[in-house]
Amino acid sequence: MQIQHQVPLAPLTTFQVGGPAHYFVEAHSEEDVRAAVAEARGCGWPLFVLGGGSNLVISDAGWPGLALKIALTGIAERRDGPRVLFKAAAGEDWDGFVAHTVARECAGIECLSGIPGTVGGTPVQNVGAYGQEVGETITTVRVLDIASGEVRELENSDSGFAYRTSTFNTRERGRYIVLQVSFALSPGGGPRIEYADLKHHFADRSAPPTLVETRDAVRAIRLSKAMLIVPGDDDCRSAGSFFKNPVLTRDAFEQLQSRAGEVPNFPAQDGMVKVAAAWLVEHAGFAKGLTRGPVGISRKHALAIVNRGGATAADIIALKNEIQKRVLDCFGVHLQPEPVFVGFDQHP
Repeated sequence: MQIQHQVPLAPLTTFQVGGPAHYFVEAHSEEDVRAAVAEARGCGWPLFVLGGGSNLVISDAGWPGLALKIALTGIAERRDGPRVLFKAAAGEDWDGFVAHTVARECAGIECLSGIPGTVGGTPVQNVGAYGQEVGETITTVRVLDIASGEVRELENSDSGFAYRTSTFNTRERGRYIVLQVSFALSPGGGPRIEYADLKHHFADRSAPPTLVETRDAVRAIRLSKAMLIVPGDDDCRSAGSFFKNPVLTRDAFEQLQSRAGEVPNFPAQDGMVKVAAAWLVEHAGFAKGLTRGPVGISRKHALAIVNRGGATAADIIALKNEIQKRVLDCFGVHLQPEPVFVGFDQHP
């Protein structure tokens, strides 16, 4: 394990912003992870765990302690009754892992194709798209408990999966480092075609699509919205969807409709209503393609704040704040950001 000094973090993120890490180490084994955590604790360095860098805003000051990049790799699979159990190391590329499961004709995460980042980040945010969430198929999450130094296997029921949240980014934020994730998938199963974009894509077909065709369709749809990483496209220089779709009580939703008219919405758990954040952003005056100097809104997706080139974290935060204030003033709804903010004195 080699500790480096003053390593730029911006190139390790999809946003391409942020200052350096004072100390940096890349972990290729569980022992590396343990050693790095012990070193940080012994030296009194604050610890930041970096995966694929796809859901981060790193401050311009960077990180004052140790940035630990998880680079563990490896995929194993075995039959488990009617399912196939896949165990993927936390540093595996997520889209590559999805491609692997689709090639093995196992259904359950095909709609999550094209999402940037690593396997280890998916349970933290309970990553979801196009009608699927990882929390539906994750069986266990292997973690290092930073407090005790022990490796543990957390069951799905212990992970607190909900819309874009889990115990890893709420109640136990900062306690665990994800080492491996296990998924139970359905061999020979059909794809889930529930999301409107996918239904539209396959509307003219009489035969149901295959898993491969569904994966290809999801990637094509994401590409059309600049949600697929394409080198040289500044609309892809982002953290993906910057804001969560607000989940409102029925009363709050009716109040919103009385102010805004018909707002695109979807049913949520416990009688709640999920509202389209992109609609709120656009109707608050932030059109696709808007530019504020070096930052702006994606030309293809109203939820993506993008780095047009040379942006700072401060530029991104300023636009974020402007959008949140305008949506709150117009509609009485507070938009919650999706990315993790790193190196700021407090949540910006």
